Amino acid sequence: MKISMNRWMKTLAIGGVALLIGLTTTTAMAQQGGQGRGDRGDRPAFDPEQMRQRMMERTRERLGVKDDAEWKVIEQRLTKVMEARRDVGFGGMGMGMFGRGPGQRGGQQGDQAQDRRARFGATPMPEAEALRNAIESNAPAAEIKQKLEAYRNAVKDRRAKLAQAEKDLKAVLTVRQEAQLVLDGMLSAE
Repeated sequence: MKISMNRWMKTLAIGGVALLIGLTTTTAMAQQGGQGRGDRGDRPAFDPEQMRQRMMERTRERLGVKDDAEWKVIEQRLTKVMEARRDVGFGGMGMGMFGRGPGQRGGQQGDQAQDRRARFGATPMPEAEALRNAIESNAPAAEIKQKLEAYRNAVKDRRAKLAQAEKDLKAVLTVRQEAQLVLDGMLSAE
């Protein structure tokens, strides 16, 4: 009984410390005059191009590419892979989570999701929008089936473009470089 009481006391103490840290952080943020999520203060605005450039520089270092001409070829093909991967990932999948939920027609949540996808440069899928509209408008089953087939074909096309982009990139990489990009999640392990 004594051992479990000690564990219970330790758990309670850790919980109390976590609560105290949380309250202290909240109080400190409130005392900063409401500078929260919307007001970034002196921090510069997010620049996706600058972030992409830094990521490419780190990738070049990890791949051990010294020659500028070699890097130019790899970087172009790697960029195509990243764009194709982004389009497969944001191509309308998860629209219930990132876009409008059932019964919602646009509105703030849908607009925010569209902004988020655009910020990351994803190409919108008209087939996904058409399918969503058919579902929301309670279209006949035959129409939904046709829109679903069009959506599936569009996703297959995007996946095929990704596979081709990866194949083109692998053609200019050493085995070591390919392995590094697989570990980094920039190439599929398949």
